[in-house]
Amino acid sequence: MSPLLLLILLPIVGALFAVSGFPARKMAVLSASLNLLVGAALLATYDFAAGGHQFLMSFPVAPALGIHFTLGADGLSLAMLLLSAVVTLAAVCVARSPETNAHWFYASLLFISAGAIGAFASVDAFVFYMFHELALIPTFLLIGIWGSGDRQAAAWKATIYLAFGSFVLLIGLIGLYLAMPVGERSFDMRHMVECATQGKLFAQDAVYSFSLFGFEYLSINGSQIVYLLLFLGFGILVSLFPFHTWAPQAYAAAPAPAAMLHAGVLKKFGLYGILRLVTPLFPPNLVGPLNTFLLVLLLGNILYIGLVTIAQRKLDFMLGYSSVMHMGYIFLGLLAWNQIGLTGAALMLVAHGLSIAALFALSGELRERTGTLDFGELGGLAKIMPAMGLLFGFAAMASIGLPGFANFAGELMVFFGAFSAGTPAPDGGANNFQIATVIAVWGVVISAVYMLRAYRRIFLGELGERWNALADIATLPRVCVTGLLGLLLVAGFFPHLLIKLIAPALTWL
Repeated sequence: MSPLLLLILLPIVGALFAVSGFPARKMAVLSASLNLLVGAALLATYDFAAGGHQFLMSFPVAPALGIHFTLGADGLSLAMLLLSAVVTLAAVCVARSPETNAHWFYASLLFISAGAIGAFASVDAFVFYMFHELALIPTFLLIGIWGSGDRQAAAWKATIYLAFGSFVLLIGLIGLYLAMPVGERSFDMRHMVECATQGKLFAQDAVYSFSLFGFEYLSINGSQIVYLLLFLGFGILVSLFPFHTWAPQAYAAAPAPAAMLHAGVLKKFGLYGILRLVTPLFPPNLVGPLNTFLLVLLLGNILYIGLVTIAQRKLDFMLGYSSVMHMGYIFLGLLAWNQIGLTGAALMLVAHGLSIAALFALSGELRERTGTLDFGELGGLAKIMPAMGLLFGFAAMASIGLPGFANFAGELMVFFGAFSAGTPAPDGGANNFQIATVIAVWGVVISAVYMLRAYRRIFLGELGERWNALADIATLPRVCVTGLLGLLLVAGFFPHLLIKLIAPALTWL
């Protein structure tokens, strides 16, 4: 049995024990701790010299359709699996047991973790897709049952948007499957990349023309249609502008551990899918004209959503919009389609997962102590909550991209990769990627504005009398958030450790 299967089964077994009457919180912490140990063991035993997918196991599910339950991990997969294990442990440790159905609450958290780990460990694209869909169910339950505010509206809105995105993605996967030669069709992602490199994918690439009143206004290849379906399907799941409005509302309503798991781990499914499945199969010369359209959308994430984030007056909504905004940087690195841009995007997957998990953990602790996250009602909390203020300051600096944190290394690589991407302009001027990069850099300034303002409104200024008796952050959440920030600092000062892990997975370049 592959140890990857053990990674998937541990949270499932922990969830089953939790709903069977065992102490739910203890079962969750135990299974998450064991999962982190197994993940660390996988990293320690991975053969970097051999590279490629290791710890493989496979058995047929629908062999006539080329669907196999295939698990395997290369360096990129291992980075995401370790991110999942770390954030899961932090989420269940900072979780506060609800008054009702605590066993189902912790079970739902563990099922999200199992779905995310299963997706990142899958080599078969259909199984990869199904694991993500299974992880969405407990996410909706956590928001709708144990959330706050208008939780049911947030849960339904997220359900509708994500169901639509999943449907678009499924059509794209089917189109990709049908584009392979008859007799060689398979959902194995390694085989898809092999077919693409051999020129067998979209070998019969039909052209579709659309006309009105005798004038042709659109001509598009079948490969470009599949590319758009896949990119937009994954993009909707990651809150690509303008399909983003479900995310801030869902994160604001979700319990802190659920927001940590979804924003920090499960949301990375779409970006990981583009990096793993879309960029290797669709080189710029095949879909180049469409990238200008996608550049406009990701700039909407960075600029428009960034300005909307500045306008927020509550911390939970501000963090939700901030998470949406930072997806634009990763999209920019993915579209760059070069080694430095894609490596930077992969590095940002891990960095953003850790930083947003830390911020949502601190936000949840603040909500539990004050009952509000409204900037207008807070202020001066650093005087009585110095540890909370220090940790929030570090997490805010990481999110902004301060040098020394992994977020800075990832953003810098994305900007360098994107600026060097694209074809030179005929007149010697700036091309689309260079223009988009210069505009995107202003997102760093926007991030600094809303994060520093939030810190000032919450922790500085006059302390209200109603907060005089507030206790500082408890020991266990303090240790968890410190661990997340510590990993960000290690990866920030020594980014080559993550790059060494991730870069060999991009050898198809």
